[in-house]
Amino acid sequence: MARFIWLAICLVLFGSLARAQVRPEEGGHEIEVWSGGGHSVAGGTKETGVWNAGVRFGWVLTSPVGPGFLKGRFEYAIDAVPAFVVFQPRNTAYGAAINPLGLKWIFATRGDVQPYAELGGGVLFTSHEVPSRTSAVNFTPSAAFGVHFLGERAWSVEVRYLHISNAGLSTLNPGINTIQVRVGVGKFFGKK
Repeated sequence: MARFIWLAICLVLFGSLARAQVRPEEGGHEIEVWSGGGHSVAGGTKETGVWNAGVRFGWVLTSPVGPGFLKGRFEYAIDAVPAFVVFQPRNTAYGAAINPLGLKWIFATRGDVQPYAELGGGVLFTSHEVPSRTSAVNFTPSAAFGVHFLGERAWSVEVRYLHISNAGLSTLNPGINTIQVRVGVGKFFGKK
């Protein structure tokens, strides 16, 4: 069933965007299918890996603003993450997340390569406690730096720092800190 849902999403995303733009523009939108994964780093639970996949919808809110090399466009985005797997020493937790907070700054460059920085966050629901003996409901603040490769499709590659924590919902709150590599493919398109 999940394969059919992903197929339907991909057909809708890429089949209906006939008026696709090459680059992000004020009043336009971004739609992307992405996947990422990584491993835990210092500052939290050790020996833990994460893999996730999702769909993003974004709104490009501004034309290029700012001084010099900081000039860029502001985008607000929401991610739906139906596939979220946390590989822990004790067990593997399967879950889903919603990230309603995606604040993205796309640097305005003249070429087909546009770097960006992003801050985000959301809520993760899992089948087992993450980390073990804590909570099955966690929060997922993150920060990323990436690059869009623009063309007929907008490919993206990024490095993301992701923190998973229950924010005190349970007595134990060790958290998990990961560094992930995330790859996506999508399109920027104008107002409809």
